[in-house]
Amino acid sequence: MHLNQKKSETAWLLATLGLLVLVSFFSALGSVPLFDVDEGAFSEATREMMISKNYLTTYLNGAPRFDKPILIYWLQLAAVKLFGVNEFAFRLPSALAGTVWASAIFLFVRKESDNRQAFLAAAMMVLSLQVIVIAKAAIADGLLNCLLAVTMFALLHHYKTGSKQAIHLAFAAAGFGMLTKGPIAIIIPVAVTFLFSLQDGSFKKWLQMIVNPSGIIIFLIIALPWYLLEYRDQGMAFIEGFFFKHNINRFNSSLEGHSGSLFYYLPVIIIGLMPFTALFFTVLFKLKTLLADSTNRFLLIWFGFVFIFFSLSGTKLPHYMIYGYTPLFILMARALPLTKHPEYFALWPLLVLAALACLPLFLQKALSEINDIYIQALLAGATELTGQPYLLIVLATIIGVAAIQFLPRFSAENKLIATGLLFSLLINFYLTPLAGQLLQEPIKQAALLANKEGYKIVMWKIYNPSFLVYSGSFVEKRQPEPGEIVLTTVKQLPRLDHPAILYSKYGIVMAKLRQ
Repeated sequence: MHLNQKKSETAWLLATLGLLVLVSFFSALGSVPLFDVDEGAFSEATREMMISKNYLTTYLNGAPRFDKPILIYWLQLAAVKLFGVNEFAFRLPSALAGTVWASAIFLFVRKESDNRQAFLAAAMMVLSLQVIVIAKAAIADGLLNCLLAVTMFALLHHYKTGSKQAIHLAFAAAGFGMLTKGPIAIIIPVAVTFLFSLQDGSFKKWLQMIVNPSGIIIFLIIALPWYLLEYRDQGMAFIEGFFFKHNINRFNSSLEGHSGSLFYYLPVIIIGLMPFTALFFTVLFKLKTLLADSTNRFLLIWFGFVFIFFSLSGTKLPHYMIYGYTPLFILMARALPLTKHPEYFALWPLLVLAALACLPLFLQKALSEINDIYIQALLAGATELTGQPYLLIVLATIIGVAAIQFLPRFSAENKLIATGLLFSLLINFYLTPLAGQLLQEPIKQAALLANKEGYKIVMWKIYNPSFLVYSGSFVEKRQPEPGEIVLTTVKQLPRLDHPAILYSKYGIVMAKLRQ
């Protein structure tokens, strides 16, 4: 290809990728209330940091929070100071991290193959269901995935070329990853490169890479100071809370009830990669062909380690599998030319859309069979929100996805991206706001009312830290006493003594008890 043509193609692909990033990661970034529990907890800890001016230790509802290291809170705090205490500011660091993550995939694949494959891999990452969610969420995982991608790409580049810049970049990214979510930022790169070196017969080369003196110094300069200062500030409470409870115990046992079988992550992958799930099966069917390439072997080991490691973990959460999605997107882009029937790729997204179209019927049936009062209130609210407009929008998306498959001048790659764009528009502009309206808007409105009236709240049989963000105050978590104002669910109302309802919607209730 002529140099000018290649530059023109690169510019067009980057502009298109940039547009997809804007749609998926930045559109409606601040228009949906914070989701509990995670978004509410991270955002409230950041708000409390801003008020207390304690930039070392995070607190939630006035108590130390040792769940995650400090970096995401610092970034959220910077955004809040620039844009105010709002959903946009809390989510902005994740959206920016998602942008860098997509860029890293594009640059890596472009160097390994060509522009078109780089664009496809990055675009699938940007438009896949779980990444759309995680790159808009006010939590640490978008940033960690970005830093993991940079770490792994730099390690592979150094492994192949011996580049000093690459190994320094890898250790720096791992250092920031350690400041984002802790040891997992080291475990994945070290384990994957070790396994890769074993199959490649180059253990000595791996050892030299991992114990690189200048790289270790860079890592320690970035990561160590906060850990030392936090230990000095909090002592063994930090060690026990962060390292033992939220790292070792998270693997050894089911933390906070988040458990599952060994096959937990199979449906997570099938749904999380939507609407590109069919290409995941293409990768599985074409493993023998893909394994002939050393880069593909590295990528497969990366995904395989994440899948097995978290499948064996006692605590299971859907977003853990995203740590292995980066290599999958690249493998899926490489597998596309190997498929014989790309026209079948649309079947899975069409089936999912058909299930969404049937959701109002499922809700009606569930409403008649479930006895839990709170769940009934939620289902009634969901039925109210999924009326005729909902059905028309989902049916329009089905027609759009089906029509794309018959466009004669569209390649299989373009059909995939166009389908992904439709899904992204549906999720960002309709389904996510709908979920927010049902699950979080009642919490937000109750909190704003509490803030306006100066209510002191007791939170009982419910845990919604986003309430603290919107009310701008702490709550007590216990059984309420006479004369107090309680935030709870309709299920608990019969257990209260003649409560006066101050606010009620979709099963969330704020009430004042009789004196």
